[in-house]
Amino acid sequence: MSRILTAIARHAAANPHAIALEGASESLDYATLSTRVAALAERLRAIKPRVVGLLAENGLDWALADLACLAADIPLVPLPTFFTPAQLTHTIHQAGIDLILTDRLDASTRLSSDGTVLPRFGKLDALRLPTPPVALPQGTAKITFTSGTTGAPKGVCLSRNGMETVAESLRKASGAHAGDRHLNVLPLSTLLENIAGLYVPLLAGASTRLLPGESIGLAGSSGVDPARMLDALNAAKASSAILVPQLLLALVAALRAGTPKPANLRYLAVGGAPVSPRLLTEAERLGLPVFEGYGLSECGSVVALNRPGDNYPGCVGRPLDHVALAFGPDGAIRVSGAGFLGYLGDAPRNATWVDTGDLGHLDADGRLHLTGRRKNMFITGFGRNVAPEWIERELLLHPAIAQTAVFGEGRPFNVAVIVARDKATDAQIASAVVAANLELPDYARIGAWVRASAPFSASNAQLTPNGRPRREAIASACADAIEGCYSLEYAKEDHELLC
Repeated sequence: MSRILTAIARHAAANPHAIALEGASESLDYATLSTRVAALAERLRAIKPRVVGLLAENGLDWALADLACLAADIPLVPLPTFFTPAQLTHTIHQAGIDLILTDRLDASTRLSSDGTVLPRFGKLDALRLPTPPVALPQGTAKITFTSGTTGAPKGVCLSRNGMETVAESLRKASGAHAGDRHLNVLPLSTLLENIAGLYVPLLAGASTRLLPGESIGLAGSSGVDPARMLDALNAAKASSAILVPQLLLALVAALRAGTPKPANLRYLAVGGAPVSPRLLTEAERLGLPVFEGYGLSECGSVVALNRPGDNYPGCVGRPLDHVALAFGPDGAIRVSGAGFLGYLGDAPRNATWVDTGDLGHLDADGRLHLTGRRKNMFITGFGRNVAPEWIERELLLHPAIAQTAVFGEGRPFNVAVIVARDKATDAQIASAVVAANLELPDYARIGAWVRASAPFSASNAQLTPNGRPRREAIASACADAIEGCYSLEYAKEDHELLC
């Protein structure tokens, strides 16, 4: 039996009128939520889809569809709303999705000329597709697509027990309780928000507010209005939320500019990509209770987390209760506990340990420290190993720099591709680079920089949904400008290149 559905039933019996989910215009208490989920699950059983795709903005209907699939024991594929039609079509066929639940029927019908519109599923449209079946690992409850820093995303097959094990460990680590009010900031199609922002509050008997991105200051996959997001946190009286590093940086900038901080926050989790310890310290100085964590889709999301009373900027916290860690000779991190079932299209996975591809170590107190991605490490022309994430964290501390990616494999110095924040001038960016270099040893410093002509984004394939740069795509787009940094002509000129 599902731990989450059991918890909903328990809260419905003990405190039936407590609010479980709040949408833009409707709220559901635990008793009503339990009834609605059961009814929708029964409809799903009658329709008998093999795999359900969910393409919708954050809202009550997203959560209801997710929970109904859990109750009906039907695999669910959350589909990011920023996926292109080509990406959606590929995902539908790769996962064998034969039913789409969506709040954008016109866009969905264009994906297949042979689809059949069924009666609505609550407030979501239902589109039946004649997609051929595909083989899934036994016990697959959800297929989430990795953000993928290079190449195409992979479908990660997860079990119900694995996801719920992570959710229960997170509930304990974060101190979630029935008095909490969580605001979904990240898309629910992101596994981190799905597990930590929907399942954890339901396990705790708390309340979750689900709003479309534009209502909380988000536009597309990378645009943000920090003042509006802070207003949304205040309006929701949110005690918890989850951010990626770029969103935290935007909120810190807004607080520095005088925007009032949310009054009720007790736990602001940050994950998805590495965070500068100095940014975390600055956020804490401004009154934001920020806790960095670490995880990956193949481990059901979160692996380690800082906690109330045990929060140390510069590390990603202690492993969750169900997690065991091991390290290779080069510091490669391996994880055991709640591992995935396999990738779509591959044979089912039998291994106990997940090779994360990340590098790190445990300190003497058992806290996990990350040092970079194994595949991103490069060796300079002077033979020094460099993790670009380390340099990028220092650069991103400066208000003039919104995004950056650093390169230097086999080169005499490192080059940064920089996306300016707002209307930052070349002089402001140059000053930021100089200041960041003061915090770095000589071999890690930036010797030249390139100003990007457009932000890194999912739409131009230069950014993952979690906010990590896709380095190969950025290097390809800026190849001429980067190469120009190493020319003799560049050294003689007093300007930066544009890519």
